[in-house]
Amino acid sequence: MKEGIHPEYRQVLFHDTSVDQYFLIGSTMSSDETMTWEDGNTYPVVRLDISSASHPFYTGKQREVGSEGRAAQFQRRFGSVTTRRR
Repeated sequence: MKEGIHPEYRQVLFHDTSVDQYFLIGSTMSSDETMTWEDGNTYPVVRLDISSASHPFYTGKQREVGSEGRAAQFQRRFGSVTTRRR
């Protein structure tokens, strides 16, 4: 690998502000803000609006828009339309 072209990879503390949950994950993200974690070490903090802890798909709170498939929707809307040929 070339020297000096890769970003620094380190442990970063991600904070999901919508559910007030923290994740310690390896990342190349940088931040001026730091915080002391449960293990006593200080890590950079990156604030998030949404993560797997608060996203409706991962929490199981996603609404089912429609369970009907495209072919069934077409049949319901147009029925069995036949065209006549001469």
